[in-house]
Amino acid sequence: MLIYLNENPLEIKTGFRLDELRQQYKANADLMLVNGHPVNSDHELNDGDHVILIQRGEQPSAEDLEVLMMARHTPGVHQQIKHARVGIAGAGGLGSQVAIALARVGIGQLDIADFDVVEPSNLNRQQYFIDQIGMPKVSALRDNLQRINPITKINIYNQKVTTENIGDFFSEVDILVEAFDAADQKALLTNCFLGNFPDKFLVAASGVAGYETSNSIRTTQITDHFYLCGDGVTAAEPGCGLMAPRVGIVAHHQANAVLRLLLNKSPE
Repeated sequence: MLIYLNENPLEIKTGFRLDELRQQYKANADLMLVNGHPVNSDHELNDGDHVILIQRGEQPSAEDLEVLMMARHTPGVHQQIKHARVGIAGAGGLGSQVAIALARVGIGQLDIADFDVVEPSNLNRQQYFIDQIGMPKVSALRDNLQRINPITKINIYNQKVTTENIGDFFSEVDILVEAFDAADQKALLTNCFLGNFPDKFLVAASGVAGYETSNSIRTTQITDHFYLCGDGVTAAEPGCGLMAPRVGIVAHHQANAVLRLLLNKSPE
């Protein structure tokens, strides 16, 4: 029968057991995952099982890194998304967290555009560090993403997104994530992108501020190719700032919507 060992196909005899596999192929493995789930006991393997054998603390080779990073994923998912290309307009609280989530998922390529630099007030919710203050956000974010997952290709544009250059940045992406702060910028991007690329998906955000209940945040389909994440109401204003928990929840709604779209599932 056929199983997959570290995502490589392997023919084994019927009745072959997990511990036999470990002893034969990686005897020093102290973490075994079968179909994305850690297994602590020996059992008989089934046709089509995906098995990952890991030795804790071992530095993997470049060839093994991708497989080991995705070891906890649902079998078959990575093969469907590893060639995807996702654009992110804005590298602040939303964009930096969406980018990190998608890099950890194993998206093949991220195209990120932002003209701003990292400054101290960003650190309350954005995925940067003190020693990156003053750096262009896209450069700092690329550095952080490459430390997390060097396999994902990162293209950066240290420019403001306008109606004139949006096609230069995002015409080749499968899905675009809108991650701006200002309402006028959000509207400009939404109208321009959906108008110029009506067959591509846009995942936007609205209503991310404050510390209202998490359960008010949702993903809503607006049109066939346009999804909106957030509560749709809560804007940043005096007395209602932007804070890491709610911004992060919305960002991960956006990242999960992207993932589901790439897997041909509805994000709602």
